[in-house]
Amino acid sequence: MAEIDKQKVLAVLNSILEHELAGVVRYTHFSFMVVGYGRIPIVSWLRAQADESLLHAQEAGEIITLLGGQPSLSIGALLDQHHNDIGAILRTSLQGETQAVALYRKLLEQVKDSSVVLEEYARKMIYAEEVHVGEVEKMLRKPDDAA
Repeated sequence: MAEIDKQKVLAVLNSILEHELAGVVRYTHFSFMVVGYGRIPIVSWLRAQADESLLHAQEAGEIITLLGGQPSLSIGALLDQHHNDIGAILRTSLQGETQAVALYRKLLEQVKDSSVVLEEYARKMIYAEEVHVGEVEKMLRKPDDAA
């Protein structure tokens, strides 16, 4: 088994932490922007996503300190969108979820066959983020679209 490059792994984990914290802010902000008849269930979904992003950030921070690193105090890019159009909000959400998948895949590449704990963490998070991508893609489809 190969050794992990701890500094590279910590850098990716801090990028994940920053990205997930940005997700908390982004989803919370989006929840304020929603108006119209379907507001209540959409706001609930967005706030649940914010809560989940916070949990993901906390997990990343715990793993960073487990490895002896210092969790970043920065926040990732907020994908600045000031819309109350649900489609625009969901497209921006999809962009954020896709970026999260890429970060967790990068982590997996760095730890594969080197650390069961980190590899399983990365796989679990890729699974969760890919499910989110699928959910958002389904929400963006029109009811008549089959694919």
